[in-house]
Amino acid sequence: MTLADLCETSTSYIGQIEIGNRFPSLELIEKIANALQIRPHLLFFIESDEDTLGQPLQDQADIMTEAAKDELIKRLTDAIRRIVKRV
Repeated sequence: MTLADLCETSTSYIGQIEIGNRFPSLELIEKIANALQIRPHLLFFIESDEDTLGQPLQDQADIMTEAAKDELIKRLTDAIRRIVKRV
């Protein structure tokens, strides 16, 4: 079974996330983390080599495309607005 199957999404969407062209919803982040059996925040750390192991993406901003960064900001802002409205 593929990661896309486990997350109930398409392989092309997972591919777009992997190359930084898209940013998943918070719900999909949770599904991906569950499928990989890791905590969701670990998806935002680089594991490419020992020097960057555990280094947050904010320290490696060049990894995400501008479109992915913009989408992340929009989704987080929308999520915060929904939470604030409920309170």
